[in-house]
Amino acid sequence: MSRPTDLVQGTLDLLILKTLAIEPMHGWAIAQRIRLLSNDVLQVQQGSLYPALHKLESQGFVSATWATSDNNRSAKYYALTRAGKKRLTEELKSWARLSGAITLVTRASES
Repeated sequence: MSRPTDLVQGTLDLLILKTLAIEPMHGWAIAQRIRLLSNDVLQVQQGSLYPALHKLESQGFVSATWATSDNNRSAKYYALTRAGKKRLTEELKSWARLSGAITLVTRASES
């Protein structure tokens, strides 16, 4: 049985892009924002987050720059690119379609 924190395959990119649409931030802050916005249900591990960020960067959906964080440490800050905004729109449409279909199936009455 899946745990509540298991992410549906492919949703991590959507969560990252949506989080970065709010404002540029570093990896730890992205994970914390997702956790907070999901009321502690979704907890993105570093082993999943950073490979996803690197993939999104190589695909041109996010850009990265080094800057000083709030705790005075050097951190890589990620921002949504124009292509990333377009990709986010596509991902949101796809998610709405998928989640709507899942809702239809789960609400179907048993015969």
